[in-house]
Amino acid sequence: MSRLLGGVLLGVILVPLAAFAWFQLGHPPVAVADPPLPMERFITHIPLHARIDREMVKTPPIAVNEQNLIAGAHIYREQCAACHGLHDLPSSFGSQMFPDAPPLWQKHKNGDVVGVSDDPPGETAWKVTNGIRLTGMPSYKNILSDEQIWQVSLLLANADKPLPQPALDLLKTPLPSANLAPVVEAKPAK
Repeated sequence: MSRLLGGVLLGVILVPLAAFAWFQLGHPPVAVADPPLPMERFITHIPLHARIDREMVKTPPIAVNEQNLIAGAHIYREQCAACHGLHDLPSSFGSQMFPDAPPLWQKHKNGDVVGVSDDPPGETAWKVTNGIRLTGMPSYKNILSDEQIWQVSLLLANADKPLPQPALDLLKTPLPSANLAPVVEAKPAK
């Protein structure tokens, strides 16, 4: 009995100590190019989708009309295109993120779905409002109004349908290079 108790006690002490050492010595995959931890996708996706399903608004509070789709295209260009790309113009760095920023104007490889057009608009609105931890997706709740969040969410929900020409023009015009990625000047070594 004392050997069993000693083994349990040793396990209770050694396992956390080994985990602490693994973290302290910098072994966990933390770089974008590192492979994910075992079950990382499983562990993060289940609670994310459960929370979205619980909290998302099921019925959009604004109508899908030309005015809202064009407004959504303006917002998308200003706030989303750098990471998620434009219509037939992928982002130069979205695929280099971990996880990669999905190209929201490209068809999926296995069908006619474009971007997140198969998701309910409420799911996209939840993601835009709250952001998603550890993905690079920021929260826009203090940046955009509720109406603007719904305008861009409805635009993305209709990405696989014909859009008004002014919205398409906005989505097909390349961004000025200054808007693609922030330029960070290297500081000289001291």
